[in-house]
Amino acid sequence: MNIIAVVVTYNRIELLKRTVHCLRQNKPVTSIVVVNNGSTDATAEWLKTQPELTVINQTNVGGSGGFYTGMQYAYQAGADWIWCMDDDVFPRADCLEQLLLHADQKNIGILAPRRLQEGKLFTHEFQGYNLTNPFASMYTGKLSRQTVTEPVEIQGAAFEGPFIKREVIEKIGYPNKELFIFCDDTDYCLRTVQSGYKILYVPTALMDKEKFFSNDSWSERNKKKKWKRFYQIRNSTYLNHHYGRNWAVKYLRGFNGVIGYILTAFVTCPFSDAYQWGDIPKLWKAYYDGIHERLGKM
Repeated sequence: MNIIAVVVTYNRIELLKRTVHCLRQNKPVTSIVVVNNGSTDATAEWLKTQPELTVINQTNVGGSGGFYTGMQYAYQAGADWIWCMDDDVFPRADCLEQLLLHADQKNIGILAPRRLQEGKLFTHEFQGYNLTNPFASMYTGKLSRQTVTEPVEIQGAAFEGPFIKREVIEKIGYPNKELFIFCDDTDYCLRTVQSGYKILYVPTALMDKEKFFSNDSWSERNKKKKWKRFYQIRNSTYLNHHYGRNWAVKYLRGFNGVIGYILTAFVTCPFSDAYQWGDIPKLWKAYYDGIHERLGKM
């Protein structure tokens, strides 16, 4: 069985080293592909010292562009399964072994591991999509609200360890690289499910996840994450517009989301530097681009 791991990295060399170390402990990974999205730290230099890795250097095209490139390479290299992850998750030594226990189940397209953060359960996985009610979340049956001790079928998982069968790529292709960052995993899972494949969450397949911003104030945390908010708003609006089954979901759910951010910016601008007045039109533009399905790097 040809199993190729794909790691997308950008300016986090120490985390990348740990991810690669963990992958080397997992058997039977055939090869490891590292997609370096234009890192400006010492990542490229370190990768040159790792001849057993397959390294693809490219400009920063975001997580979605990184997974597009890595999955395309792995597919063309004849992978039977492709194991995708960012550089901030660390599969335990038997993670792949646990995933493979379920690889032969009928209609399985993706196997998703369980993530732990500082030893505590970290999950954004969910079991369904709400494409009809604009006043409720798009995601239903969230595993964070359940106690899961056995493998369970889901419909959405992050690009933090999904184990993807070759047949899925043959049928639906690669991630949408125009999303840049955020929602590319949700979009890919939705396309997978709509194509008739199942996604199985395997709680015994464990990965550890790095925790960020733990010591930051609200203001500092939001300043660091603000540039991602624009992509989050645009891409979630895009998903609702593209897949929504009525006009309310297509237009109103994204509007509800962006108004929340605009109000937060409006209220906190006089008292905090987390947002600036100039951010408000940018937030609105993110929504506007989403409903017009204008993607790409902002």
